[in-house]
Amino acid sequence: MATNAEIAGRFEEFADLLEADDVEYKPRAYRRAAENVRAHPSPIADYVEAGDRDAIEDIDGVGDAIATKIVEYVETGSIDELEELQTELPIDIADITRIEGVGPKTAGKLYHELGIETLDDLEAAAEANEIQAVSGFGPKTEQNIRDNIEFAREVGTRQLLGEARPLADDVLAFLEGIEEVERCEVAGSIRRWRETIGDVDVLVGTNDNEAVIEQFVEWGSVDSEIESGPAKASVRVGEIRVDLRVVVPDEFGAALQYFTGNKDHNVSLRNYAIDRGLKVNEYGVFDVSEVDAGPDGSAESGSATGGSQRIGDRLAGETEEGMYEALGLSWMPPELRTDRGEIAAAESGTLPDLLTREDIRGDFHSHTEWSDGNNTIEEMVGAADGRGYDYFGLADHAEGPGIVGGMGLSDTEILEQVEQIREVDAASDIDVFAGIEANVDADGEIGLSEAAIDALDVIVASTHSALDQDTERATNRLVRAVENPAVDVLGHPSGRLLNERSGLDFDATALAEAAAAHDTALEVNSNPRRLDLWGSTVQAAIDAGAKIAINTDAHQPSTLEFMRWGVHTARRGWAEPGDVINTWEPEEVREFLH
Repeated sequence: MATNAEIAGRFEEFADLLEADDVEYKPRAYRRAAENVRAHPSPIADYVEAGDRDAIEDIDGVGDAIATKIVEYVETGSIDELEELQTELPIDIADITRIEGVGPKTAGKLYHELGIETLDDLEAAAEANEIQAVSGFGPKTEQNIRDNIEFAREVGTRQLLGEARPLADDVLAFLEGIEEVERCEVAGSIRRWRETIGDVDVLVGTNDNEAVIEQFVEWGSVDSEIESGPAKASVRVGEIRVDLRVVVPDEFGAALQYFTGNKDHNVSLRNYAIDRGLKVNEYGVFDVSEVDAGPDGSAESGSATGGSQRIGDRLAGETEEGMYEALGLSWMPPELRTDRGEIAAAESGTLPDLLTREDIRGDFHSHTEWSDGNNTIEEMVGAADGRGYDYFGLADHAEGPGIVGGMGLSDTEILEQVEQIREVDAASDIDVFAGIEANVDADGEIGLSEAAIDALDVIVASTHSALDQDTERATNRLVRAVENPAVDVLGHPSGRLLNERSGLDFDATALAEAAAAHDTALEVNSNPRRLDLWGSTVQAAIDAGAKIAINTDAHQPSTLEFMRWGVHTARRGWAEPGDVINTWEPEEVREFLH
């Protein structure tokens, strides 16, 4: 059954191809529909199955024509009008527009001028110096394309965490309902909450492999079976591959540990064990101090499966906690298992007390219908109140570079909106902050009047343009923004869009030190297409003493749920509650913003 993300993807492709064909107005309508379909809290395919056309058309931005296309796609797996457009413009539009600076219009022009349809075509043209000969292009653009081809190819094979994790939750719920399953959990990058993942890895502990695998491949959500065997199976659900591995319950903890950490973490942990006369693998922790060592000194000679890996006295394996305990280490949260000092911290008992979703008391960055949001101020504040927040900030777009379609507010409009926010605040049970998302221009300026600055409670300053600057200029730009006394939060610092554009490459340590010195919080933007900052840059910020703000950048009430992704991203950066300003008491927050 088609997921909301799949449906949204089709409309995003529609928008890109129409824009590549120089069609006006329609692309924006399709993009708005795609955003709202993607964020819709319920499976839209269920509405189609139930014949509930009204529920489909109730989605903001979805009118009769788009609703018809949704029904067509869910029922047939295709949209005739989109296929006709693909025939007219046979461009791998998603792949090509992952190149920084290459948008749909550029892709369309390169197709018409040079016949470029794929990344391979684009690379060949760049290497042959053909692109710089096209009107409006030049050597710099051509070199940028060469530099970004590898990035575009790599991200094209990965799925967004925000699309894959809900599927993983569904897989776990299904497996937990199978009688023969004793234990199950996700593993791999999705358990570490990495921002993009290659596939969904799931581990099951059972004494009846055959029964579990048979029911797994017959799960109603499966679109196709890729392979299956006595101990594992792979299926495709929509565009995502799901890999199941089954083990005996007594070795579930060992396998979970083994298949969760990244390669560097597992190598470091294995070496840590070897230094202590132990061996750690997917079957358990073994004391091999009395076992003859293999050629690598680790007593691991022989086959990589079966009994040859179970030599020595087994000390642990049933639980993951027991695995680490047998090594003399504290259990490590999965988000930390990336070999950035977690083993030493576990040995010394100094692992961070990571924040949780329950620690979050508010949000400083959300949008309303005043700019590009879908709801009123009252509706957004009501949704925040319904989530149990103590405070909530509205931060619609200000005018500036990168804000298209007249969606940014002028200084006069900002002052008018502040008056309305004050009225809502007075009638609300939670504190409502009047904010703005100002635009950081190419030189680090934010372009707000003193009157607007004085009227606002919180200013989130974000980059939306000139995202191809070199590292030095990008860093200086962001540092200048955080040094501005008017700026409270630096929003989505790199400006990246996962699987779409890489954004600014900046010196995270230099930015963090400047933010700490000027009491400016650095944002973890929780939109699953951004997750910006990310784990290592959050850790750099915390090490420098800078504060973090985890914001949803919500454009409608349902996307306040994006906080889930932001919290786990901050956990990947070793964030504790005190590091994150929206875990603080309202009085502390007001003092920080003041």
